[in-house]
Amino acid sequence: MAESDDPAPGTPGETVPERPSAATLVTTLDVPRNARIGVGVGVVFAALVYAVRVFELLGPAPDAAGPWYFLLLAFVLAVGVALLVTVGLTVRSAVREARDL
Repeated sequence: MAESDDPAPGTPGETVPERPSAATLVTTLDVPRNARIGVGVGVVFAALVYAVRVFELLGPAPDAAGPWYFLLLAFVLAVGVALLVTVGLTVRSAVREARDL
């Protein structure tokens, strides 16, 4: 068997190719744009749900909870929807990039 000048994988003399930075991945997948869209969708959705509950558009609100309680729940809903939309858009971007390879 012929020997080569390349060291065996995992040995100290092995050269490792340069890896792209995480910033390159974030830029390639359009994460900042996806996050802006996600936050916008989350805030609008939570505002609509908050308005429906506080202004009792679908019937009376529970007596035990005031508008501050619903405001806190609307914030949690906005963050959750924003994360869900951002992840969904980023996965879609990743699939598109994978298909282009």
